[in-house]
Amino acid sequence: MPAELPTPAPPDSTAPPPDDTRRTAGRRIARASALIGFLFLAAKVVGLLRERAISHAFGLSAEYEAYVAAFRVPDLLFTLFAGGALVSAFLPVFSQALTEEDRDGAWRLASGVTNVVAVATAVAAAGAFTLAVPLTHWITPDVPPAQQLLTAHLMRIILASTLVFAVSGLQFGILNAFQHFLTPALATVAYNVGIIAGAVWLAPHFAVPIEGLAWGVVVGAFGHLVIKVPALVQRGFRWQPTFGLHDPRVRRVLSLLWPRMLALGAVQAVFIANTRLASGAGVGALASLNYAWVISQMPQSILGTAVGTAAFPTLAELAARGRRADLRRTAADALAAMTVLSVPAAVGLATLAGPAVQVLLQTGRFDADAAALTAAALRMFALGLVGHVTLEVAARLFYAQQDTRTPLYIAVGTMVANIALAVLFTALAAARGWGLTATVGGIALANSIAVSGEVAVALWLVRRRLDGIEGRRLGSVLGRTIAAGIGMAVVILAVARALPAGLAFGPLDGPLGDGLLRLAIAGTAGGAVYVALALAFGVVPRSAVAGVLRRGIRR
Repeated sequence: MPAELPTPAPPDSTAPPPDDTRRTAGRRIARASALIGFLFLAAKVVGLLRERAISHAFGLSAEYEAYVAAFRVPDLLFTLFAGGALVSAFLPVFSQALTEEDRDGAWRLASGVTNVVAVATAVAAAGAFTLAVPLTHWITPDVPPAQQLLTAHLMRIILASTLVFAVSGLQFGILNAFQHFLTPALATVAYNVGIIAGAVWLAPHFAVPIEGLAWGVVVGAFGHLVIKVPALVQRGFRWQPTFGLHDPRVRRVLSLLWPRMLALGAVQAVFIANTRLASGAGVGALASLNYAWVISQMPQSILGTAVGTAAFPTLAELAARGRRADLRRTAADALAAMTVLSVPAAVGLATLAGPAVQVLLQTGRFDADAAALTAAALRMFALGLVGHVTLEVAARLFYAQQDTRTPLYIAVGTMVANIALAVLFTALAAARGWGLTATVGGIALANSIAVSGEVAVALWLVRRRLDGIEGRRLGSVLGRTIAAGIGMAVVILAVARALPAGLAFGPLDGPLGDGLLRLAIAGTAGGAVYVALALAFGVVPRSAVAGVLRRGIRR
């Protein structure tokens, strides 16, 4: 059975009234979300510069596809041992120790978990290093042997970054528990800068240039680790040489960790399955899917991950204190805000995929055909953006209550559905002779359908857990937001169709200038219509918009 909320503590005469608690939590999440969103935006801008540098140097080449495939096993190990699984299990227990004012116990917990994870990751990475060749044969069975050997070699290099992230990953949870989000976001920037350095400066010095890109990943991982150390020391962290396996808190984290590991492992299983399908479809399929996924992650990180990261410490604190009503209201507020913001982002991605890919990636070896293939995948990924964004909070509602098993069951079902749909769509495209565009679009569409179903099931289950989640209000917000989004899509498509073919001229001539102008003109028109309709439908209160304008004018 899923874990229940802790028994509420006796009433505290100093505790603020429920409405004040809700307003305080909402303001704290809003401020943190704005900060994290801005920092994630900066990180994503650097990430897009990273992708542009990579696309310029490698395009949709077989060499780049070997690099993408080489990440599958290191990404799996990172996800299992050092990524979101660890933070989701660790942060509620660490936050509870801080709530109980047991700082020494909290730091013993952090040291013990860090040491256990580091050793487990080292053992797993050593096994993957040894078995790199057979693992590559299994992941990409249909590519030429030379490309498989290159993939195995790159995998062994990238595994070094996994060892670094085994230590660095937990630092996110520690700093977030202190409501500190600046340094962790800057760590992502440092990681991307390392990869850019690999693409621009290291790659030309290697006989096989893609090897320099892989070493850039390792450099970026070290930057990701080092940049957070001063903030940890400032908050009193001191490493202790202990595994703490007899510490009840360490054991609690480990008991919470394994279901989350399996849940995120299910997500990585989807990526591996998609890699197998795409690598057998033809050169360019895997690379275009990866580029499209990276672009689709930009709004997801800025909206979903930012709000989810900011809300998680507050949700964990409310759950630890047994404030069920405040937990329900805070989650509903976050979900409503994410819906209002993610729908126009999804519409924009779907309708402006072509110009977006032109601006971000079309340079050097990444030509117009590569842009068209990537845009086809991006349109299908855009259909699942609302699901990906809202899942960031829906899943954290379970983790905040120290329940990692329910999300595991949901994730396994999602994995099965996603892989089955991807196989079905790929087989259908092959049987009908629809070509590479239909294949990559079908794989991306399978992901969007599956994640939308996943968030629907998660919200239905959490609604039962919290005695409701203000479903009528959320449904009303979703319906009105979709209506505004439809109006936005109609305007964008109409404006884009009316724009002439040779839009760019002079210094703006070329794919970059043409795409920028199309994004600016059609995107501005569509965005203005969305805001107008959102105001007309009551999705966004006029008073809120007026307040933002007044503050902007004063500043």
